[in-house]
Amino acid sequence: MRRLISGTVSPADFAAAQWTRATGAGVDPHEYRRVTEALTSLADWGPAFVHTGQAHLERAEKARSAVSAGGHLLTAARWFHLATLAPDGEAGPAAVEADHALGRGLALLESGARRVSGEGFTGWLRGPAGGPGTVVVVPGLDSAKEEFLDLASALLARGLAVFAMDGPGQGVLAATTTLRPDYEQVVGRVVDALGVTRIGLVGLSLGGFFAARAAALEPRVAAVATVSGPFRLDWEHLPAPVRDIMARRTGGTGAAREFARRVDLAPLAPRIAAPLLVVDGGRDVIPGVTNGEPLARTAPRGTYLSVPHGDHLLGNARPDWLPHLADHLTHTLTGVTA
Repeated sequence: MRRLISGTVSPADFAAAQWTRATGAGVDPHEYRRVTEALTSLADWGPAFVHTGQAHLERAEKARSAVSAGGHLLTAARWFHLATLAPDGEAGPAAVEADHALGRGLALLESGARRVSGEGFTGWLRGPAGGPGTVVVVPGLDSAKEEFLDLASALLARGLAVFAMDGPGQGVLAATTTLRPDYEQVVGRVVDALGVTRIGLVGLSLGGFFAARAAALEPRVAAVATVSGPFRLDWEHLPAPVRDIMARRTGGTGAAREFARRVDLAPLAPRIAAPLLVVDGGRDVIPGVTNGEPLARTAPRGTYLSVPHGDHLLGNARPDWLPHLADHLTHTLTGVTA
């Protein structure tokens, strides 16, 4: 769920609200400011971000090394993804561009990276084949696999394999599928496709609910972490922009209302057997959203990390949680302190 501002939103207000999310995703802050300061209308958000992504594609074509070209392609993927955050925008074309740029970038930079797809999911598996552990990165309401490349890098640096995915209603699949609360079924198919016996899960924003639910119901989840994940949603109190996004991603207002009703971890938290780390930002306050403290308190092996100055997804506080989360998953999966 994106950070929101109530009332009439100007381009400057919207850009400020997305600032830490964008920079947390890895785009250059100076380039972000140049692009957003030139906006005269929120209707220009998507086209401006797509144009910036295309400029990075052009840099990739002119690059004199595969490393440089691959870096430009991953940057393009980030910009194309951020284009999908435009209010009332059509996410499909930009999400496809993000997906293509990510695939091209990984093909240049990591010969072992491979696409893995199945019913209701697609993504990229990176890292050592037959390594000591595999972590699946689960996006949220309007996020996608291209948004969390830095998180993947932190896990890869610790020797883990990483599968960054889009599930139903997410990323490149948003145009053809809808969000579903029973995400454990998707995770089960992912584990089958990866050919491993156990995984770690990290879920971000609404993905935190998906990851916690899967950890409760899929016995092959051996470690789990959530970042800004909801413990419970109250449809009547959710801000209108969140309800609008949820309606688009679930197939209508009625479906969205039912989806929100099912986002409740109270009956499932006691069933999470795996070690669980719950990360929240103290400044992450969205009406209608109960943050993760009750999840950490009621899960048998839950721990809670609250960063007082952190906002939603804690893009403004990465040193306070990202290394700790990566170490938590590494130690739990491998028994080694990275």
